[in-house]
Amino acid sequence: MKKLLSSVLALMMVLSLVACGQKQAATSADSGAAASKKETFELALVTDLGTIDDKSFNQGAWEGLVKYATEKGISHKYYQPQEAGTNAYFETIELAIEGGAKLVVCPGFLFEEPVYLAQTKYPDVHFILLDGEPHTADYSTYKTENNTMPILYQEDEAGFLAGYAAVKDGNTKLGFLGGMSVPAVIRFGFGYIQGADAAAKELGENCEVVYNYTGAFAATPEAQSLAASWYNAGTEVVFGCGGAVGNSAMSAAEGKNQQEGKFVAKVIGVDVDQYSESDTVITSAIKLLSNSVYDGITMFYNGSFPGGKTSVFSVKNNGVGAAMDHAKFEKFTKADYDALYNDLKAGKYKIFNDVTDYNPETALKELTNTKVKFIE
Repeated sequence: MKKLLSSVLALMMVLSLVACGQKQAATSADSGAAASKKETFELALVTDLGTIDDKSFNQGAWEGLVKYATEKGISHKYYQPQEAGTNAYFETIELAIEGGAKLVVCPGFLFEEPVYLAQTKYPDVHFILLDGEPHTADYSTYKTENNTMPILYQEDEAGFLAGYAAVKDGNTKLGFLGGMSVPAVIRFGFGYIQGADAAAKELGENCEVVYNYTGAFAATPEAQSLAASWYNAGTEVVFGCGGAVGNSAMSAAEGKNQQEGKFVAKVIGVDVDQYSESDTVITSAIKLLSNSVYDGITMFYNGSFPGGKTSVFSVKNNGVGAAMDHAKFEKFTKADYDALYNDLKAGKYKIFNDVTDYNPETALKELTNTKVKFIE
């Protein structure tokens, strides 16, 4: 009886071990299946430190990516670095690639060096770089591989549209408060002056522009004080051009309007429609980021990706403009804007955009109805 009981117990133990082995094997198989079904995202955006709803480059780029992905049913995701710097941006790009990205959109010049590194390490992944071109940390080498599409914008055209509209709306005393005198800022400013001059000429008016580069892209008490002094001297509209520099102009305009009890000090925003930043913003000179991202992704999927060279977005491919959806013009209408846009696209107006000389007083020699005072 004892032998029989021992045999039964031994058999039960063997069966138990076999069952456990089968269960363990099944669990491993299930884990493998789960791993093979890991979610991937074909299109990716890597943001800078701003949020995805920053009303600037991140948001504009994301809207273009989402539009295409939604229309075509393509998986997509954005990735946000935890800190600033080339290493953090590069590591976040790698995270997107590990997540299955075939194309990565990088918004802004801060990604120039990270994309320079990524384009070589990941030749099978494609990159769209907004507002910049890939280069080394010391700027000694610029190189764009065939898997990268750098996009630049015709800022002078956007500035022209905003300056023209401001003068056509009845403003003849303008200001330009720029950040650093980098090419993009200079082109914005030069276009702004020439647009104002074209409108003044058509109206038979004379226009005055005070012009300054603050030397940084930050909102500072000094920049706000300068803008305030302009408003107090009669300036009606200031184009705040260069990151948070525009916020200095907005604060100065808000203070002037509160003091006067009426809407006498106005601001033109930059890059994106900045109407929500301040009620002083009458329009913005914008880069149509969503359009350029959408077009770049379209070219990637239809086999015409223009890698290896820089693409320029202008009025001709609806890459720049002046914001009209929330504009606060009294006379200048949407119909006026559409007509101006088409005229610019057709070549009616010629814009000088050589930024070798950053001083508009010496660089813009063809002005007829506008006097510029450049403030060092």
